[in-house]
Amino acid sequence: MSYTKVNYTDVDPVADAMHFLRDPLNCEGLGVTVLDCDAGWTGKPHDHAEEGHEEVYVLVEGAATIEVDGEEVTLDAGDAIRLPPEAERTIHNGDTESTFVLVGAP
Repeated sequence: MSYTKVNYTDVDPVADAMHFLRDPLNCEGLGVTVLDCDAGWTGKPHDHAEEGHEEVYVLVEGAATIEVDGEEVTLDAGDAIRLPPEAERTIHNGDTESTFVLVGAP
């Protein structure tokens, strides 16, 4: 078979929000996560400098703010943001539920 298919809702969430799809999709060089955020949800500050992973966050639904190296970047549904490995980032969800697709690779 030349493809792998999975529905993210069939993957158990981590921290009640993050559906990690890399392993279920058998990805070798790419990470994909669907993040379902409750209103007011905040992620933990982190970076990927050690792994060298660049990330792109696409906000599919809702509204949120990404804090990048201390600067707040407001996202509306349809917005995407690219984050270099060394940038510290934290997701702050807005007043309604939001859904993100997070993609990362070295």
